[in-house]
Amino acid sequence: MAVTRPDTAHTHLVAHALADADAALAALIDVVRGLPDDAGADPSPLDGWSRGHVLSHVANVGSALARQAEFAARGEKVAPYDGGRTGRAAAIEAGADRSAAEHAAALEVSRARLAAAWPAPGDALWAAPVAYRDGVLVDALLAWWREARIHAVDATVGVDAAGLGYGSWDDAFCAHLRDFLAVRLPGADGTGARLELVGDPRDVAAWLAGREPSGPVSALRDGAAAALPELGPWPSSSAPTR
Repeated sequence: MAVTRPDTAHTHLVAHALADADAALAALIDVVRGLPDDAGADPSPLDGWSRGHVLSHVANVGSALARQAEFAARGEKVAPYDGGRTGRAAAIEAGADRSAAEHAAALEVSRARLAAAWPAPGDALWAAPVAYRDGVLVDALLAWWREARIHAVDATVGVDAAGLGYGSWDDAFCAHLRDFLAVRLPGADGTGARLELVGDPRDVAAWLAGREPSGPVSALRDGAAAALPELGPWPSSSAPTR
């Protein structure tokens, strides 16, 4: 199947997402290396998940999205996880009890696999079809960018993790996340008055992701103050919301 070579703006976004996701993962690995071996048992902000569950998920989703690229390079498609959602959950549980050193090693393996799998920015392969979201390879990269940046915060709550809080989210990432998650707001489907969120871009992006922002977020409807709404589901009919 022929694919179309991306334009310049697309190439710049890909290059930035590749670099920023890798920077987040590298910083996370550095933090995990310095944790006590039993730190994985600590609670995380995600209901029912320990820090170890979050770290296990990051390693697993990195490998899952890397294999989207590996198969796309062969002109093939593959499900992100063996066994679907059940297999995904089982793999997270299997890795949750690792020691901090083992978590760091698993994250390193995932990082190396991703680096080897992604094509260069500007490569036509970014438009190749993948099973993830029935989309194209760039969708898998953007998903990895979201996973790396968001879960790096989730995994380091309660520890010294300079450079991994919401303040580390740059304008490009916040704009992408806000655009991707806008469908969670009432009125996003064009029915009724659409809400305008007000606040620092990092706080708004964190709130849309279902996280507790560092600063205030408020809402306007037709220019008047409005209550913050309950968020709709994560924008996928099949992906878990974490």
